[in-house]
Amino acid sequence: MSAEDLEKYETEMELTLYREYRDVVGIFKYVVETDRRFYLCNQVDVKARTEAGDVFFEVTMTDAWVWDMYRPARFAKNVKVLTFKDVNVEELAKSDFEPPKV
Repeated sequence: MSAEDLEKYETEMELTLYREYRDVVGIFKYVVETDRRFYLCNQVDVKARTEAGDVFFEVTMTDAWVWDMYRPARFAKNVKVLTFKDVNVEELAKSDFEPPKV
């Protein structure tokens, strides 16, 4: 596989992922961004934890969809993320449920 073929494949995968996002975003209540992933979910809980003087975040999500084109299954019943980086949680408003059409 050439570099051009690989780039074309990844572009097609990203477009497929975006289309899936567009199709499922309306069934979720929250957007969660961590340093490594982007999630849609219906329940989210973020707890700041301290251990040995270090602060980290424990993020628990229920009924989640993961933005990751390399995952064979993007839907997960329960997700737990531990991170030392920032976590952004936004509740989606009904008006936010209309992504641009591609």
